[in-house]
Amino acid sequence: MSAVSWRAIVHREQLSEGAGTVAPGGWQAISHPGSSAAVDEMPRVLLTRRRALAFALFVLSALAFLYFVLPKLAGVSTTLHRLERGNTWWIILGGMLELLAYSGYGILFKTVVVRDSRLIGWRENYLITMAGLAATRLFAAGGAGGIALTAWALRRSGMEPRLVACRMVAFLGLLYSIYAGSLLLDGVGLGIGLLPGGGSFAITIVPAIIAAVLLAVAGSVALLPADVERQLQRSSSRSGRLGRWLGRAAAVPGLVASGLRTAIRLIRAREPGLLGAIAWWGFDMSVLWAMFHAFGQPPPFTVIWMAYFVGMLGNLLPLPGGVGGVEGGMIGAFAAFGVDFNLTVLAVLSYRGISFWLPTLPGAVAYFQLRRTVARWRQSERSGVPAEPRTGLGEAPAALQT
Repeated sequence: MSAVSWRAIVHREQLSEGAGTVAPGGWQAISHPGSSAAVDEMPRVLLTRRRALAFALFVLSALAFLYFVLPKLAGVSTTLHRLERGNTWWIILGGMLELLAYSGYGILFKTVVVRDSRLIGWRENYLITMAGLAATRLFAAGGAGGIALTAWALRRSGMEPRLVACRMVAFLGLLYSIYAGSLLLDGVGLGIGLLPGGGSFAITIVPAIIAAVLLAVAGSVALLPADVERQLQRSSSRSGRLGRWLGRAAAVPGLVASGLRTAIRLIRAREPGLLGAIAWWGFDMSVLWAMFHAFGQPPPFTVIWMAYFVGMLGNLLPLPGGVGGVEGGMIGAFAAFGVDFNLTVLAVLSYRGISFWLPTLPGAVAYFQLRRTVARWRQSERSGVPAEPRTGLGEAPAALQT
């Protein structure tokens, strides 16, 4: 991509989102009136003894149910013994595929969110994404914990809050457009018999219809005029609590529309890093495919494709990392396709063992490293000397500078 294209995209973002001024050194100064020091504190989970015990009991009980009770209810004998007998090479391949999935996630984040940051190089990008993913896995449903942690780190790097919101919407929009597009294409293909695997109307066409509605809604929001926020605020400029509530709510459509338009502009610019969205979903789904190979004969890949995305809806349940919800959703989806139940339980539990736990330890380490990195940024901010990435990899190419 040319330097002119990148500068044009960033300039339009800053105009549409009212970004703050650019401080010496090229990083943006935080400028949000009325903010307090607490706003910039790292999101923390209040780990009281009772909460930690409850969390540990939940995880242990969920694992016990998944690996001991569910197999017995389903007639899957000696499940753990069969897990140990899985093909080692396919399991190793699954771990490698998962690492590639997280690499794609990091590349997409660097391309969309921090492409022009002088503070956030590849090392810092890794710390933010891995710490955010670990927070998503452990603490909140629907990714709320990871989003809060990521937004905090971006603000502390000097990125203006509204620009953070715009780019995070663009990032999530690109990521989940692949999700919705997969449900639509695979669901219609299976439903009309164009793709092998069959499946009932409820497990193929219904998810495709939901995905089509979501894509249509996102497209409609992206078409909102650039000054929609000002128009809504003008119409809600009444006094009282209702007026203040409407004024704050009026900012949401404008931010979402601006973020989605940013995503569309990046697609039109044909930035290769956007392929990270496909890599994230594709490699993670391939881990499930590898686990079927590790324990038996897998169903058609189109069936794995559909059941994987349907099962991921379990992440919306108020469970840490969707533990229990994702597994149940995937197992139920494969059952609807008529896949052997014993094989499905083994493959899904093995897949979740890799996808859930593999990033947890490095993500926890990244969390503490990120705290030290942000402390270094703060110290540089107080001294008036702009900080730099820890390695040369963090220096943005000239074509990415604003």
